[in-house]
Amino acid sequence: MARYNRTFTRFLYVFLLFLIAGAVSVARIITLQVSRDRVTIEDVFKKEELHPTRGSILSYDGKLLAVSVPVYRICCDPSAPHDTTFSKYIGGLSQALASAFPEHNARYYRNLLTNARKEGKQYIRISRRMVDFTEKEAISRFPMFEKGKNAGGFIAEAEYERENPYGKLAHRTIGRTNVDGGITGIELKYDFRLRGKKGFRSIYRTAGDRWLPANGAPSKPAEDGTDIRTTIDIRIQEAAETELRRQLAMSDVFEGATAIVMDVRTGAVRGVANMKKMPDGTFSESFDYAAGYATEPGSTLKLASLMAMIEDGHITLDTPVDGTGGKWSYAGITISDSHDYGKMTALEAFEKSSNVGFAKMITESYGDDPSSYIERLHNMKLVEKLNLDIGGEGYATITTPDDGHWSNSTLASLGYGYALTLTPLHILTFYNAVANGGKMMRPYFIEDFEKDGIVTEESGPSVVSGSICSKSTLREVRKALRGVVEEGTARLIDDSLYQIAGKTGTAWIAENGRYTDDHGYRRFQASFAGYFPADNPKYSCIVVLYSGKTRRSIYGATWAAPVFKRIADKIYVSHPEWNEPMNSSGSVPPDNPRIASGRAGNRYMPVNYLPMRSKPDIGGKNWVSIQTDKETGAFVTEELSVEQGIVPDVTGMGLKDAIFLLENEGYRVVFSGAGRVSSQTPSAGSTLSPGERITLTLK
Repeated sequence: MARYNRTFTRFLYVFLLFLIAGAVSVARIITLQVSRDRVTIEDVFKKEELHPTRGSILSYDGKLLAVSVPVYRICCDPSAPHDTTFSKYIGGLSQALASAFPEHNARYYRNLLTNARKEGKQYIRISRRMVDFTEKEAISRFPMFEKGKNAGGFIAEAEYERENPYGKLAHRTIGRTNVDGGITGIELKYDFRLRGKKGFRSIYRTAGDRWLPANGAPSKPAEDGTDIRTTIDIRIQEAAETELRRQLAMSDVFEGATAIVMDVRTGAVRGVANMKKMPDGTFSESFDYAAGYATEPGSTLKLASLMAMIEDGHITLDTPVDGTGGKWSYAGITISDSHDYGKMTALEAFEKSSNVGFAKMITESYGDDPSSYIERLHNMKLVEKLNLDIGGEGYATITTPDDGHWSNSTLASLGYGYALTLTPLHILTFYNAVANGGKMMRPYFIEDFEKDGIVTEESGPSVVSGSICSKSTLREVRKALRGVVEEGTARLIDDSLYQIAGKTGTAWIAENGRYTDDHGYRRFQASFAGYFPADNPKYSCIVVLYSGKTRRSIYGATWAAPVFKRIADKIYVSHPEWNEPMNSSGSVPPDNPRIASGRAGNRYMPVNYLPMRSKPDIGGKNWVSIQTDKETGAFVTEELSVEQGIVPDVTGMGLKDAIFLLENEGYRVVFSGAGRVSSQTPSAGSTLSPGERITLTLK
């Protein structure tokens, strides 16, 4: 019996041993099934989100005003590496991170990663500092990180920072962005075009733990944002901003100012500067005076009064008017001039900017039917909504006999620029129409929309009115505008080199319905609007300065007109339409200069302006190589092939074009030398994966 019991006991031990072993095996199988190392379809195939590049904003001649530059947020998945990998490399990685991000020491980074791994975290940010592409590539080669995202936990999240190569130039017009897109200006108005569309691609994991694109699998390329070419001319924009700041620096009385320059023929805004005084006393482009701030303009609107009275046959430039010593009481108000004018003609009243003269003429002309004057102003499109292509337009208003603000004195006030509100851009549009032979052009800021240098949609000129008045009236008012500079309030800016025509303006700015406060302080608006050269106008311009409360008198002739003149001077001396290129005696510009290869899908390509009898054919092409036939001297244009994964030929290009092309294909570029690209490594036609390096030599 005892022997039987011993046998049974041994059998029981063996049974229990096998039972425990089986339980351990089952537990191991279950563990493997649910462990993070279990291979699933997501471990082999997955979708990768592709981010588009935000479109650039360009000047009229193609210079970058706003461009997106990639920066990276360095993060880590500390749960991704195997235990042996993590233990082996954590020390070296911590040292490397402390070197790259010295705000913390190596112990900090070691504890950060180790604790996060213990807690099962799959995402931590290494540093708040963003890094550029070169730094990101260096960090990706740190110990453990070099194994990539899934084996080394390395995560680099790309973002695009918006850079403005010309700093604050045209900043209010261009606008600003944040992480969500545009928040002001063109950046906001056309955010839906600039931002592009996200895409995706399918990638698979290789035996070497690399992720590669899965050919034939579903994918959708990211669609980069559209580039926007503005009407801004950098030279004109710089002149407007520089001279406006220069004038504002002469006195601390001013709170804001604007200067706008417009192409007479098209209505394209070539420069627009907005300056608002900040609490620290500096001026910033934080407010859109040009298009968004409507005020009573004052004497610059005497042009509309003069035009209406001549057009309707009430006066001529020779019509006499009595200035009555510079004061005139009418309908319960006293209208005054800055000087004691006596008897004069309508032309002299305009040149001297007599409020009394224009109040008298306008009431005599339209006193029996004020509505006909209002109708005439509307017919001249003076208060027409401009429908600006950048938005933010202020409303032009005019008091009419039908509304509750009309009084017996309103018509007289309209005669010299009160009882209506206009933005500086409205006023300039009207003056531009006079310069343009009576044709009123809608002001615009966008020339076209482009993809890869190819124009996809044009904006361009549009007509508001084919004729704001008769040709005979136009001749008379242009004579009067020239008279202001020759004989009148703007004599100080007359120039023998080129003629300026325009009108000074001085107006009080109402606050809470009052022009003067209880202490005798007022706010002034000083302006000058005109065009040049007067005999063949190319550009129109308006300058407006807004004062704070003061007891001084601020006049357009002394404050705004000099800014206009200095802007006009800079444009005149720097633009080739008035200054023929100078060649030495007997020399002829070459007909076949050496032209660099590069991007040509652009109707403003510089070859269009070169003094050549024949020009290379670049129409409809994108990237081109332009060579000269040795025998005939004719240009031979070849379109360059750009294929993903194949190194393009950038020899003969300037550095800017070469880097633009290569980096848009995903390559890293290093270079040496100066001039044009003479050689490249790897050579054109080589197969190269995105992220690899290409070396350029320039000579």
